Amino acid sequence: MASLPALLYETVSSFHNRDALIWKDEGSWHRMTYGVFWQRIQSLAYGLQQLGIKPQCKVALLSENRPAWTIADFAILSCGAITVPIYPTLTAAQIGYILDNGDVEIVLVENAELAAKVRAFATDKLRYIILIDETAIENNSNILSYSDVMETGYEMLQSQGPLSTWEQVDGEAIATICYTSGTTGPPKGVMLTHQNLLSNIVQTSRYIPIEPSDVTLSHLPLSHIFERTCGQFLILLTGAAISYAEEIGTVAQNIVEVQPTLLLSVPRFYEKVYTNVMKTVQESSPFKRWLFGIALRSGIKHAERPTFLTSLLHPLYDRLVYTKIRDKMGGKLRLLVSGGAALSPYLAEFLHAIGVPVSEGYGLTETSPVISTNPVSDIRIGTVGRPIPGLDLKLAADGEILVKGAGIMSGYYKDPNATAAAFDEDGWFCTGDIGHLQDGYLKIVERKKNILVLTTGKNVAPFPVESAMSRSPYIAQAVLFGDRRKYVTTLLVPDFVALQAWAAQHDLPSGMPKLLSSQAVIDLYQNEIERTLREFAPFEIPKKFVLLPRDLTLEEGELTPSLKVRIHVLQQKYQAEIDSMYEESEKIADNLATM
Repeated sequence: MASLPALLYETVSSFHNRDALIWKDEGSWHRMTYGVFWQRIQSLAYGLQQLGIKPQCKVALLSENRPAWTIADFAILSCGAITVPIYPTLTAAQIGYILDNGDVEIVLVENAELAAKVRAFATDKLRYIILIDETAIENNSNILSYSDVMETGYEMLQSQGPLSTWEQVDGEAIATICYTSGTTGPPKGVMLTHQNLLSNIVQTSRYIPIEPSDVTLSHLPLSHIFERTCGQFLILLTGAAISYAEEIGTVAQNIVEVQPTLLLSVPRFYEKVYTNVMKTVQESSPFKRWLFGIALRSGIKHAERPTFLTSLLHPLYDRLVYTKIRDKMGGKLRLLVSGGAALSPYLAEFLHAIGVPVSEGYGLTETSPVISTNPVSDIRIGTVGRPIPGLDLKLAADGEILVKGAGIMSGYYKDPNATAAAFDEDGWFCTGDIGHLQDGYLKIVERKKNILVLTTGKNVAPFPVESAMSRSPYIAQAVLFGDRRKYVTTLLVPDFVALQAWAAQHDLPSGMPKLLSSQAVIDLYQNEIERTLREFAPFEIPKKFVLLPRDLTLEEGELTPSLKVRIHVLQQKYQAEIDSMYEESEKIADNLATM
């Protein structure tokens, strides 16, 4: 049965002289062909074997996205070993937990700062730390440099010939252990085989065809299974090229420089694109605002169902409006892929209107990850597409999405109880998500555990409400609360740039604490909540809100590495603010109860 290195070898044989990896270093872009890429993989694999790495040993990767990450991943897999990706944004204690629980023997780290995190909680299981950016630390035989390990392996490649261990890798062998981001507790190690990943890649490519001429810009963490499967394996195993963003803050600049044809991202990124465009429009002349408005409305209609009129006007609007927006995204994008969280329909409509269709998909780490995605030839906005070929999907009585197929995990590492709990008695994997099917297309309602059950008996799915509120130019993020309470409330993260611009127009103080507490701002946000939630039932609309004084961040532990909100962290951190929104109601209830 085929393995990931075996399929890559076929790609290398077909595209030996084509670009595989593109990256920026010291201000200049560099390129690596598939032939050189394969040589680097073999050299590093030999070097790892010299350090005692054998089939099914665990080797961790702790680095930002870069060519060395991808080379190391395939080198580990070519040894028949298991890659354990770790987010570099995790704390030292979290990294230590994964290294210990995952029985990691060697970890490749980006720099000395991350190496210090590793050493803070390292156990005797960890034999070597390999530094990608630095030379080996003197007087410490357990800390090696990436270049030295690569050089040792290259000498073996020259003396012993091509690496052969990748040819013996069994498709049923574990390829990776991916630790979930742990929104509700300690992370669990998801075991995925070569066959799990290969089946997911092959079946996903039927709905999202990749061409060898495609170039993508990698900016989501490769430690996340969505980026690794779809942004790395799917791209490289079809002969396309990966370019790497320098860092998250340079993505907008790098898109213009690289001019990718394909981009994989999360809804938060597309929200920022939309917000930046709308900010530019708001600052433009009345005529340009009017032109943008009619062009956008026409573009949305044209993307949904072309008419004679929209077809006639489309080339004009494309030249005057859409092209200018696409140029800010490099000018060559043919397709966007969205995953990791639900994409608001208005964002998809906007992107389709300007001529960059977005295929929204759905999946989990445990499913390698893709469960469903929109076929490029038949995208339906507001859905996460069709289940990929070869995957069985059904809905339980309560609407929970259940799946079976070749991409489903082997289980959780060293956690048989959690593994057993993840499947029903008939062997279906329980996703924990509520959904419904319409004409074969899947719509996600909410995470089962996120449904708010009010004391009135009403159930509220937070995402649609949060998403609608986030359409306000003054709201960057909204988080709903209300489980086992009488009504719904929300914490709001303002769009601080938009809010300060509004405040300046209304001669309000610019200092944030004072501004957020002003009655004018409170009235503004109350009006925005009412305006954006007109179509919702009264019990779904927050009765009260609190404005947070800053953005939610990874550093404060409020977001996962894939930018999902850690609800339990917010509940703990802002418990007083949340309780304050219910105090009057609960006081009345207590008084009534004592009468």
